[in-house]
Amino acid sequence: MTVFLCGDVMTGRGVDQILPHASPPQIFEPYVQDAREYVEMAESAHGPIPRPVSASYIWGEALEELTRVAPDARIVNLETSVTRSDDYWKGKGINYRMHPDNVVCLTAARIDVCALANNHVLDYGHVGLVETLETLTRAGLKTAGAGRTLAQADEPAIVQVSTGSRVVVFAAGAESSGIVPSWGAREDGPGVALLANLSQKTANALVARVQQVKRPSDVIVASIHWGTNWGYEVPPEHVQFAHWLVDGGVDIVHGHSSHHPRPMEVYRKRLILYGCGDFINDYEGIEGYEQYRDDLVLMYFAALSPATGELIELSMTPMQIKQLRLNKASTCDARWLQDSLGQAGAPFGSHVTLRTDGTLRLI
Repeated sequence: MTVFLCGDVMTGRGVDQILPHASPPQIFEPYVQDAREYVEMAESAHGPIPRPVSASYIWGEALEELTRVAPDARIVNLETSVTRSDDYWKGKGINYRMHPDNVVCLTAARIDVCALANNHVLDYGHVGLVETLETLTRAGLKTAGAGRTLAQADEPAIVQVSTGSRVVVFAAGAESSGIVPSWGAREDGPGVALLANLSQKTANALVARVQQVKRPSDVIVASIHWGTNWGYEVPPEHVQFAHWLVDGGVDIVHGHSSHHPRPMEVYRKRLILYGCGDFINDYEGIEGYEQYRDDLVLMYFAALSPATGELIELSMTPMQIKQLRLNKASTCDARWLQDSLGQAGAPFGSHVTLRTDGTLRLI
């Protein structure tokens, strides 16, 4: 079984503006009040961007790679509210919104599951969250990590695989990623699956939900939004929490929130991605943190044994965001990722090799 994973997919703001059904461009940031400025910054970096683009434009050459690998399940962290609501969350500073009619940009890549337990899905309030859930469901996309009630937010998304196995995705987020504490779902109110902390008690509660639904030949994914945006250091509490999840039956820990890829670990023959980095965004042309090369992103293809959940191989395809679309990274850029991931992963015994076809492999 092969599972495709990536980091944050942000289809709001500048990305939304180039899609066929752009939201009103007004935004409420300290320095930018018109979302079209993010398109202009991207154009200043790499040249003109056609408008409107097709629904599949933003995926660029990633679509060819998805076709080539043909994963059994496709999982992303959707870091955008999909809504017409104008009721932005006051005082937050950054608010991402995509027009619901642009949801076809997600179905164009045949995404199976959108993890929603992140710090932007309620950027346009509870009304915006409910519309997001409704829009994604109508489009045939499964969601995890947010719901109209706590029980719904805690429910996993389940992808039935042709072999008879299932990919079961739980999603949750930590305040360290920037999730507003009041965004936590309530028994009678909408919100996200918010982790109270990263204690063993919290891990055990998530593991208990896993054990309630896990069947033989299921692959269990815990998609966790946690941590800061920059830097390669993995907090010890993230490592311990991930280990507790694996000890309890999770096969892949899909971590995200950082703007660039962070270290990986194979623990008890299970894959832990501590931070997958961004995947789609409108940050092109924004200056700062250039040493982390956040324009370089990864497609993670994890091949596992459905009988045991053990990792057989992790292959990664490097891409570069240019003109607000994904393009195959150059050999030079792929080598840069190999070196940076190798150095960052050394404490975990994780090494990366660059293959002749331009993909990376975890060894």
